[in-house]
Amino acid sequence: MKRILLIKLRYLGDVVLSTPLLPLLRKHFPDAKITFLVNPGTANVLQGNPYLDEVWVLPRQSWWQQLKFIWRLRGAQFDAVVDLTDGDRSAFLSFMTGAPTRIGYNWEHRWRGKFYTYVIPASYGAMHMVDYHQQALMGLGITESVGNPEVSVDAGLLEGGDEEGGEFPPKGQPLVLLHPTARYVFKAWPLERFAAVADWLSGKGIGVALIGSQQERPIGHQIVNLAKHKPVNLMGKTCLSQLTALMKRSLLFIGNDGGPMHIAAAVGCQVLGIFGPTDPAVWGPRGSKVKVIYKGLDCEECFYPGCFRGEESCMRQISVEEVCQAAQSMLPVGMGEGGQVFGESGGNSEVKSEKGKVRRKKNSLWEKKQSKQ
Repeated sequence: MKRILLIKLRYLGDVVLSTPLLPLLRKHFPDAKITFLVNPGTANVLQGNPYLDEVWVLPRQSWWQQLKFIWRLRGAQFDAVVDLTDGDRSAFLSFMTGAPTRIGYNWEHRWRGKFYTYVIPASYGAMHMVDYHQQALMGLGITESVGNPEVSVDAGLLEGGDEEGGEFPPKGQPLVLLHPTARYVFKAWPLERFAAVADWLSGKGIGVALIGSQQERPIGHQIVNLAKHKPVNLMGKTCLSQLTALMKRSLLFIGNDGGPMHIAAAVGCQVLGIFGPTDPAVWGPRGSKVKVIYKGLDCEECFYPGCFRGEESCMRQISVEEVCQAAQSMLPVGMGEGGQVFGESGGNSEVKSEKGKVRRKKNSLWEKKQSKQ
């Protein structure tokens, strides 16, 4: 097999969760040219990956540009396509490559299954997404377990001086990163509680930086205004290579479920994920230095288009105290002990849904699963 194409036309975190397949593909096909096709805005997370030969970005401009790209796919003469997207567009592109082996998902049992030569018999939502992706390799005869996601870090940024500039926390200072935003508002922990955690960390002499995109920078300003000890607002100030280097030298990442959380875990930073409507057993950070806080509420009725539980929502039931206690357990011994936690209380390890059914937190079960990996 000379040419292999992987496809993942989703978001940043989804691409990160696909990376564990790459070492196995390279191991079993050492001489193959491996190409990864992704959406615009997600390619940089694959930069420097030692198992890849090429990263292609799907054009989203004119129909003419997309047609030219299909000709490019056809001309590449791929021997195998592994489509990890589970979507109509990627299934069509897989078919248009003309590859003799085309592997993909079809958990909704739609017409796109006809575009593949092998449909993966995996159950979406029944396992972590890393393991779900691993099922795709069965179509190539690979049954080995996969490792954890990996994202490369620019060694020059790690070893060099404070080239990032005065707005960045100086190297050598204990640093915790907070990521307070989410793709959907009901996946986001309240901003005032992030401000309270920032105050707790700052009171212990730990530097705090807010990370996110340029569009999210106003949210960072809100947290700065809410906090007594002002964190550094780096939202929109970092490129991906700077962000990964910052994560690599940070003590801890605390944030909502999203791409930055997965990137932090993939570079080896300790991660404390705050989960609400998404199940960390499926979407949690993957690695040896990760924890989550999760109430385990049944969100089938409110996940989309929004949550209707108000103050009883899964995110609001997670207290500042819970997050600070979890963070304390991940900090170096003696750092951040004691001190006052500012903010709202609330959140029990046992909560009731609207239907009155008791649903327990799944932290212990999820962490047990992680410890086995």
